[in-house]
Amino acid sequence: QVQLVESGGGLVQPGGSLRLSCAASGSIFNGNIMGWYRQAPGKQREMVARITSGGGRTWYADSVKGRFTISSSAKNTIYLQMDSLKPEDTAVYYCNYYDSYENDYWGQGSQVTVSS
Repeated sequence: QVQLVESGGGLVQPGGSLRLSCAASGSIFNGNIMGWYRQAPGKQREMVARITSGGGRTWYADSVKGRFTISSSAKNTIYLQMDSLKPEDTAVYYCNYYDSYENDYWGQGSQVTVSS
């Protein structure tokens, strides 16, 4: 089992910044991929950014490239720095853990609202 605890969501004005954190604990295997997904009302969940354990490789959705940055720490924590936020970034953001054993876990979700 892997537990994912998210923090850092909230309300921000357009053009502002927020940082999300996700701390993973439990049976964590090397070579995992952690990431952030989001789901807006009435839409499907979509990948925002992913990072390999150790931070060697990252992926971003086209809609957030140049504005969001994913990073990781040695303590199994990942971060999503979100800059130049837009109203269309409003969604519930979910942390995800996936490994080569096909273990797939989700965090509880963090609401991010971008509004003036």
